[in-house]
Amino acid sequence: MSLRQRAVVLAGLAAATLVPAPAVAAAVREALPPQCSGTAPIKCHFAVAPGNYEVTAGLGSATRAANTSMSVEARRQVLTAVPTNAGQVVPMTVTVNVRNPEGQPTGQGGTGTAGLDITFGGSAPAIGSLTVKAATAPLVTYLAGDSTVCDQPVAPYTGWGQLLPTAVRAGAVVANYADSGESSGSFLANSALFPRMKPLIKSRDLVFIQFGHNDKQTSATAFRDNLTKLVGGVRERGGVPVLVTPPVRRLFSGTTLTPTALHVNGVGADLPAVIRALGRSAGVPVLDLTAKSKALVESLGPSASQKLYLTQATDGVTDNTHFSAYGATQMANLVVQGVREQNLPLVAHLR
Repeated sequence: MSLRQRAVVLAGLAAATLVPAPAVAAAVREALPPQCSGTAPIKCHFAVAPGNYEVTAGLGSATRAANTSMSVEARRQVLTAVPTNAGQVVPMTVTVNVRNPEGQPTGQGGTGTAGLDITFGGSAPAIGSLTVKAATAPLVTYLAGDSTVCDQPVAPYTGWGQLLPTAVRAGAVVANYADSGESSGSFLANSALFPRMKPLIKSRDLVFIQFGHNDKQTSATAFRDNLTKLVGGVRERGGVPVLVTPPVRRLFSGTTLTPTALHVNGVGADLPAVIRALGRSAGVPVLDLTAKSKALVESLGPSASQKLYLTQATDGVTDNTHFSAYGATQMANLVVQGVREQNLPLVAHLR
């Protein structure tokens, strides 16, 4: 080796030793799409107008094993965690709904940001590509309901509507218009709720209607009338109304749930019974979430059923009405079970 060659080699070695470790890490760090930043989680933003969009993401890494989930807007889960090996990138496409405000339609808990927010979580998230384009005529399932359904903006509270999208393939989308504290009457009256949702409903779109938790003093006649108006409004738009009985509260007497847990309200109205009767007389499919959740909660018993709801030890709050993320997942699974039993059009789009 000549003196000149030796000098070049030594200079290179010296330069290498002077590169700080963070700079080396930055050099090998995988590039993210320009709309994204962060590592765990990876957060991305697209400045799009309200509407429905197809999102295609390459989940995984060319250099490492990864574990990547995907949520959009206000904690609305659209993909459960996908594990991948080093060098494996899995393309996944989902259809998502963008609404302003995101989260709850009345802005409770914050209005979020305009456009589409996407978060990639999981134990070791990684994405290699990400594209967003307008969806072409997806089948929309609208959700009309209360805090047990809505996109809860702040953990640990979780509505079952936040987990339902994980069961839905591209080509169909969940548009969650549920809102905390709403009764059958207030959902009809509030301009941010049914009056805003109704004009968006297209022929064949589904509208899941779940009320009861906040109809504590509503008479059976008034409750039926309110639901009848909601059903009629959906049908005026050519949509398909679906009645959903409310999930039970965790209120036990011994090993069985109390009438209050089963939504017999303060004026003696058996609200799930009213819903079932209306379904029969009006020819509306009924997803009996009351019966299904009753069977689940009573099978677990007073102690084990706590994990479905919020507890002081785990969540810092005791709440026997609202769900943990685990509980919301179980309720969403029961809804999917009912969709299959009723053979609703959404069946063709379930994972």
